[in-house]
Amino acid sequence: MLQHVFIVSDGTGRTAQQALKAALVQFEFTKVKTHLWTNVRSEQQVLEFIYEAYRIRALIIHTIVSKKLRNLVLEQGRLHDLVTIDLMGPLLAQLSQKFETSPTAKPGLFHTLNKAYFQRIEAIEFTLRHDDGQRVEELDTADIVLLGVSRTFKTPVSVYMAHKGWHVANIPIILGFPIPDIVYKLSHKSVFCLTTYSSNLIALRSIRDKHLGGLTGNYSDRVYVQKELNYALRIFKSNPNWTIVNVTQKPIEEISSEILSNLRKK
Repeated sequence: MLQHVFIVSDGTGRTAQQALKAALVQFEFTKVKTHLWTNVRSEQQVLEFIYEAYRIRALIIHTIVSKKLRNLVLEQGRLHDLVTIDLMGPLLAQLSQKFETSPTAKPGLFHTLNKAYFQRIEAIEFTLRHDDGQRVEELDTADIVLLGVSRTFKTPVSVYMAHKGWHVANIPIILGFPIPDIVYKLSHKSVFCLTTYSSNLIALRSIRDKHLGGLTGNYSDRVYVQKELNYALRIFKSNPNWTIVNVTQKPIEEISSEILSNLRKK
């Protein structure tokens, strides 16, 4: 399968080309087509190559110096679920740590130049702290809020997206229990409702019930499952601006991609 790699630079791109060429020696059986974007110095140019990379699912390698444009590449790459590799940032950060008296060494530089790394760490920590309805008073600080009954992949999707830098919280919906009032005050752009077919949910819950020795009560009962799904759908449909995502038979990656696609449209 042909792999596409975008080489992006605010100069000639020669540094990135040489680095990629050296690395590709280790992948002699992989077919790679490179696309060179040089003299990228405006936000519009960044958006243009991001769109093209998204269209053909390309990997992006860049040596952009401008902090503003670097942040834009990181933000748009995350939004379009693209892998972006900053070749200059880590090198400059390490040099600034080593050469303490260098004019470029200043507090916070290491964090700034390694924003993608720290963003992932912060996102993972946030998501774990806000899993399964925890700390609902902080929901307005989340990028994405997932709603759904048990076993609709709220936690796996949350963690998967956190590794891509998204601050995700998830709220369980339980038959007869209202969801926190703060959810209704959130921007509709951030709320995603996960649902599935009852037959699929029954099968998943039956496995869980068996694993726990049949101690889950009516958790996997057909009538109860259908009632709980209907209850959740009533909540979802009473807020038509929320996005409903059917997760039936979909891998985590596909669910995440669908959420991001809707987020971009919003």
